Amino acid sequence: MFRGPQPLSTVLAELMARRGFARIQGTAALEAAWAEAAGEFVAGHSRAAAVRRGKLEVLVASSTLAQELTFRKPELLESLRKSLPDERIGDLRFRVGPVQ
Repeated sequence: MFRGPQPLSTVLAELMARRGFARIQGTAALEAAWAEAAGEFVAGHSRAAAVRRGKLEVLVASSTLAQELTFRKPELLESLRKSLPDERIGDLRFRVGPVQ
């Protein structure tokens, strides 16, 4: 069905949504914010996976690191909330899994 001329911004927004470009940009921003909040060493041994229902799931290389990050949860949440206010991250979940 032909809808007539559309503003370029509308066409580009639809294209980005269909191709998943917005999700890719969101993931990159999430990973950058996690690296900044966690620090160089921890960021090298962990990976921000996804935000689901206000909870950021972070994959970590070991259960020891998961426990350490649990102790640092308040400071990590504060930093993430400052970096990504639109994500509304309310909690962190650490799970041992593939980091690379």
